[in-house]
Amino acid sequence: RSAQEMKHMENISSLFQGSSPGDFQRPEPRSEREAGAAPGEQPWEMIMDKKHFKLWRRPIEGTHLYQYRVFGSYTDVTPRQFFNVQLDTEYRKKWDSLVIKLDVIERDLATGSEVIHWVTHFPYPMYSRDYVYVRRYSVDKENNLMVLVSRAVEHPSVPEDPEYVRVRTYESQMVIRPHKTFDENGFDYLLTYSDNPQTVFPRYCVSWMVSSGMPDFLEKLHTAALKAKKMEIEVRDYMATKPLESAGGDGKVSVATEHKSDGSCGPAQLEYA
Repeated sequence: RSAQEMKHMENISSLFQGSSPGDFQRPEPRSEREAGAAPGEQPWEMIMDKKHFKLWRRPIEGTHLYQYRVFGSYTDVTPRQFFNVQLDTEYRKKWDSLVIKLDVIERDLATGSEVIHWVTHFPYPMYSRDYVYVRRYSVDKENNLMVLVSRAVEHPSVPEDPEYVRVRTYESQMVIRPHKTFDENGFDYLLTYSDNPQTVFPRYCVSWMVSSGMPDFLEKLHTAALKAKKMEIEVRDYMATKPLESAGGDGKVSVATEHKSDGSCGPAQLEYA
């Protein structure tokens, strides 16, 4: 499905491109609104068109929230560098100034799944938000894809903190397709995500916060990947770190240097289902 969605977005993106950079051809309003929608799905509305990415949104039925989709492309960093920067929590603490806390709580050595506790600043006057989520990544060499998926979970070692607002609804999927290989410059990526930040603000205010914060985040992410490329920062190579086929027992380990779990997280919490 990831490969199909990426191909669909690549086809859609071509609708918005002229024969040369700057020769932008905008479709009819109806086509633009439905540009990101797969057959049978609710249409997406384009809300941002930047040089390196396009941002769509669509309402989540029965809620005041939106689901967002970003399709972007870079030609000056490799897919491996971009992928590793996405996953390296220690490096993100350095390049993302909004991070208050970002710790790996538990790892499943058999699958590579990790439970993360992330605390982030929100715009004033809102309280900071914290997320507990499980993430899993994979490299599909046959289809030339890299995939990173995350969703919110509960974990016994991270109870709610009255200092933060706990975000309990969060899902994200990023698919990266190299233009050539994983170690040559150039790739497209497709990011689809949604969360419920539990604000009292109306939908349009939340949408504005997302659409205004997205360009800044992507620019910081791109800059961080460039620094990794130039070896200014050492970043863990997640492609070279394969999950163990047999870890013994249930294969789950607490990360004592960050947060020691009082109990083991159940399989349903460590698997992305």
